[in-house]
Amino acid sequence: MASFIQDKIYPHLPVFLQNIGISIFGYTWRKRRFGGVFKQELNACRIREKYSRAEWEDYQTIELRKLLLHAFDTVDYYKEKFSAIGIQRDALENYTLSELKQFPFLTKEDLRNFGESTLISSSKEKGAEFYASSGSTGTPTRILFSTNMHQKWSAAFEARIRNWAGVNNQMARGMIGGRRVVPDGQAKPPFFRYNQMENQVYFSAYHISPNHVANYVSAMWKYKVEYMTGYAVSNYLLALFIQQAGLKAPPMKAVITSSEKLTLDMRTTLEQVYACKVYDGWSGVEACALVSECEEGCLHISEDVGIIEIVDEDGNEVMQGMSGEVVCTGLLNYAQPLIRYKIGDRMTKGVGICSCGREMPLIKEIDGRKEDVVIGPDGRQMVRFHGIFVGIPAIERGQIIQHTLDRIEVKIQNRMPLSEEEKASIEKRMKSQLGNVEVVIQEHAIIPQTSNGKFKAVISHLKK
Repeated sequence: MASFIQDKIYPHLPVFLQNIGISIFGYTWRKRRFGGVFKQELNACRIREKYSRAEWEDYQTIELRKLLLHAFDTVDYYKEKFSAIGIQRDALENYTLSELKQFPFLTKEDLRNFGESTLISSSKEKGAEFYASSGSTGTPTRILFSTNMHQKWSAAFEARIRNWAGVNNQMARGMIGGRRVVPDGQAKPPFFRYNQMENQVYFSAYHISPNHVANYVSAMWKYKVEYMTGYAVSNYLLALFIQQAGLKAPPMKAVITSSEKLTLDMRTTLEQVYACKVYDGWSGVEACALVSECEEGCLHISEDVGIIEIVDEDGNEVMQGMSGEVVCTGLLNYAQPLIRYKIGDRMTKGVGICSCGREMPLIKEIDGRKEDVVIGPDGRQMVRFHGIFVGIPAIERGQIIQHTLDRIEVKIQNRMPLSEEEKASIEKRMKSQLGNVEVVIQEHAIIPQTSNGKFKAVISHLKK
């Protein structure tokens, strides 16, 4: 029903009714995340920030044992995997963090294939709902959140993302994300919608261009936006266009970026335009790990959200200062446990202890998310192609390549040929995000990675 309203009814409503609809959704969304155990868990998160290294290790050990026992008892996928490598239930009661590496990796393909069947716990939790990833690189994964888990995750996000940046969920914020709040193909203002219940201005990520930037700035002033958040590149492009147009944006308390690599140039531009500090972070809809930037500018791992391993191509933990693939074991989600999940990103391990005093491990750099920017014929720019491959399960992953301003190639790695209807859907979605462009769809058995083993979801051949 929700998707029917979003896809069939919402696009045809006048703007004021769309704002009302978004505000109603905002009310239910806020109640789900910030009700129940949220305040209790928020306080617990703040207390744990004072833990010593020994206390953190004790905490993670206890939480890991609880998770593994639960998985063995109630999740068929893990019971089978554990038994296959000779691990019995009684051994899990005394497991140590160093023994976690004995378990096999959980891949995105495993999550797609079993995430709604044998990876689901037989022990039902209240309010369980599935949430999908953006699908920017292929068929989205779907993650099951119980209400209790959602509130624990929201508490960690509040404590370590917003509060470290000096803001909170009560303050007026501007968001640039993947939701299509401005209907497909609409090319006239306003390019935002207002969620009154959460004091949130949701800006369209798909209409950012020099021609539209004044409309974005007007909303910031009208709704007294105090901080910006969302996609790093989209926030940067908007700030760049504000700067180039000579417009004055309201001074912010913070800019909090996510989803893409935040470069030094991007950070500098954002700080100049909004007269505030910029905070980077990393997580994901999987909610199995969290990395966030503290007041001193260091990236910390939140060890109460999940256990992060950074491994080389042979699956071995890398040394401090070295880069590797991120593997996550979430400590919050008991409805659909993710144990040693290869989330698809890369990071560089940090060295030493931060001057903020928190003994939470450091990440030197989040280095696996940098993509090219694609430019539409009308000047709009974007890097995240949210939802292009949603609802097409044959697609394993996809790649967007821009050859000219009006020619886009979409490479598809798929397990079976796409239907003409599925191809038409991809073409329609691309045009809704970029405008009147030629879309060429190519199907492949394998889309090769780059020479350093990374996969680029977006590639531009335009001269910069």
